[in-house]
Amino acid sequence: MSDVSIVINGRTYTVDSQMTVLEACQKVGVYVPTLCHHPLLEDVGACRVCAIEIEGARTLMTACTTKVAEGMKIKTSSDRVERALKDNLALLLSRHPNDCMTCDVNGRCEFQNLINLYDIHDIYPKDLRNVEFDSSSNAIFRDLNKCINCGRCVRVCQDVQGLSIYTLSNRGSESLPVPAFGLEMKYTDCIGCGQCSAVCPVGAITEEPDYKRVDVHLRKHDKIMIVQTAPATRVAIGEEFGMEPGHVSTGKMVAALRRLGFDYVFDTNFGADLTIMEEGSELIEQLMGHGEHPAPMFTSCCPGWINLVEKHFPEFIPNISTAKSPQEMLASTIKTYFAKKINVDPKDIFVVSVMPCTAKKDEIVRPQHIYDDIQMIDAVITTRELGRLVKNHRINFLDLPDEDYDAPLGLSTGAAAIFGVTGGVMEAALRTGYELATGKTLPKVEFKDVRGFAGVKEATVDLDGKQVKIAVAHGTANVINLLKNIKAGNVKYDFVEIMACYGGCIGGGGQPKSTDPDILKKRSAAIYSIDEASKLRKSHENPAIQQLYVEFYKQPLSDLSKKLLHTHYTNRKKSVLERVKEVQKV
Repeated sequence: MSDVSIVINGRTYTVDSQMTVLEACQKVGVYVPTLCHHPLLEDVGACRVCAIEIEGARTLMTACTTKVAEGMKIKTSSDRVERALKDNLALLLSRHPNDCMTCDVNGRCEFQNLINLYDIHDIYPKDLRNVEFDSSSNAIFRDLNKCINCGRCVRVCQDVQGLSIYTLSNRGSESLPVPAFGLEMKYTDCIGCGQCSAVCPVGAITEEPDYKRVDVHLRKHDKIMIVQTAPATRVAIGEEFGMEPGHVSTGKMVAALRRLGFDYVFDTNFGADLTIMEEGSELIEQLMGHGEHPAPMFTSCCPGWINLVEKHFPEFIPNISTAKSPQEMLASTIKTYFAKKINVDPKDIFVVSVMPCTAKKDEIVRPQHIYDDIQMIDAVITTRELGRLVKNHRINFLDLPDEDYDAPLGLSTGAAAIFGVTGGVMEAALRTGYELATGKTLPKVEFKDVRGFAGVKEATVDLDGKQVKIAVAHGTANVINLLKNIKAGNVKYDFVEIMACYGGCIGGGGQPKSTDPDILKKRSAAIYSIDEASKLRKSHENPAIQQLYVEFYKQPLSDLSKKLLHTHYTNRKKSVLERVKEVQKV
């Protein structure tokens, strides 16, 4: 790489020659507005909002797609640039409804921010779309009347997730990102990961909202209200209130949930420790040669991944651990073990999960997770939805004291915390699996070979003389490539961790929206800091887990644990033609 000298608004800077003008401006602190740009995605210059003036160029250029060059002279805020910017924004506003007050992204909308910043008004006649809402998915909600044609959803689904559920129909201002044949989301191969909602700069695609329904139940309070929070929520919820990314806000989050009216606040990390006990025991059986899965055995806690297998790769269903996800394991324990503890009918308990993931909304309605005609989890809200709920109740999050989770289902280990980041489930499983299988103490608790953001990570672990080949994949495009290689026999593993979202749960589709290119690194560092500060760092060392087995489940893979803590999967693979026919029947 080499450096070049460029001039931005009359000042000279030295920048990397491989940078775009936008990257160079961001590096030196010169603001350039954007809408279609996102650090996860390749730039296409669709919105024209980042228009800049370059000396010698006949037309305005887009900063996101123009590479810097030696001696380049750039103006980011000339009269010509300002006129073009305001005209582009005004044209977009003419197709956008003015319903900010009732929009779920009000106050966090990138388009709204630019409209306010540049004082844009309706100077063009309104030409609004009339597109029906799509609430068919359990995971995401689409209102394309708000779409600004930035194409982010199309690119993230195609390039990062490798699914290409959306395609841009029509041309110009009539263009819209829709599934093939205009199918509703429930009839597509969408896995519910919600990455489209995470990158949408407006309210065109959001998570299927549940926070208002939860609020109604909190006000009625005719049931015992119990909430559980996932590992990744505690390192992201603070962003909703202006805190620096990567801040660990566990105590304030617990306090906020109590202020909202929940009777018990439990930790999904407890469920993660329980998952490791069950899944780790499955793995040990597998490695000892008498397991029920063909090699490799796959982890099972990511619902987007489960949807991917059922819809795209059903041939791998036998390979997946039957262990339920942490949220489902904890909920099953709440509505059985804990219900008996407090002498309450499970039907009189309302369980809410706070998750970084939109696919968790889909997971809770799976028929496999209904026991004795009771749905174990009644509602899932995302990290973003919790932020809205707290703000709606005028709770001052920043001034809240740090409070602890409730016992006994609030005690967890560092191993459970790292479930929130790619490689974490694998590392937690290895910590427990090694000691349960060998009876020896781990010489070193960290397995750093499975950490980091490489799309696929591989390692060989020495399990007391037995060489165990493992892999970790995250981001569905990477997962698809790995599955194809496994299927072709190009690679062989004993145990594989899969996360549908890039970065794992810290990058889940329900996390606070961010255009910070280092956001996942900051959240990841926070997750590992929780683990490092924990006194207990192995799931099997959790005394509350030990007590639960003594009092209730007896041992991992017991008849009761298999009934309450394990599940099964179904082949849901269909061709596009079959899905179209399915719609026509309806």
